[in-house]
Amino acid sequence: MGIGPSTKETSLHHFRDPLVEIVGNDTGVDLMGVLVFGTADDNVDKIRNSMMAAKIAECMRADGVIVSSDGWGNSDVDYVNCIQELGERGIPMSGLNFSGSMAQFVTESEYIGKNIIDICKNPEGVESNIVGENNMSPEDVKKALVQLKIKMKEKEIKGHL
Repeated sequence: MGIGPSTKETSLHHFRDPLVEIVGNDTGVDLMGVLVFGTADDNVDKIRNSMMAAKIAECMRADGVIVSSDGWGNSDVDYVNCIQELGERGIPMSGLNFSGSMAQFVTESEYIGKNIIDICKNPEGVESNIVGENNMSPEDVKKALVQLKIKMKEKEIKGHL
């Protein structure tokens, strides 16, 4: 299953990426960086990539992470494993992902919960032929950021008990 036109981001979207803009301008968080990795074909590479992403976050002592993906199906393996690895390291996270009418991942993790914002904008919940219809929006990012702040605060409170 590939990524179709509605989940493809235009170069203008990359230059004005709402995730980077909103998180970078929020005075309540410190944007430490952006880590980008693709979806590998081989499962061994998928697991290694997502494990390395979580290790990098851990080594940077990140207080929280927003994990985003514009794919589904095969990409879910990488995405969910990264969430699992972050959860096992105790790193709070929220996420952005195209789920649409599928509304479930092809694999599972106890750390997913209700932390993932579905970026699907198509009323039927499907990938369409409209370029950019199913990209993350500023509203999606704001929701993910609020969820992340809540998770980070919960961890802080538990650490003081």
